[in-house]
Amino acid sequence: MQISLDKFKIKQKGMIVAVKGEGIVRKRLFDMGVTPGASVVLVKKAPLGDPLEITIRNYELSLRKSEAQNIILETEDEL
Repeated sequence: MQISLDKFKIKQKGMIVAVKGEGIVRKRLFDMGVTPGASVVLVKKAPLGDPLEITIRNYELSLRKSEAQNIILETEDEL
């Protein structure tokens, strides 16, 4: 099942299948290693849901909820 990263639950795992967005936002995500094929684990969310902390490519990364909405993942249940 494909869902955006902002809808993940804590400790849920998945693989990136697409990165939406345009221009600087998309380039910034790619520069941080958020690319199709990368494995992601949602580590924690702030109390109001923004920002989110993920583990990707063996490092911790914090993303805004608006950035996380652009990242589409295949949940590990379906892999």
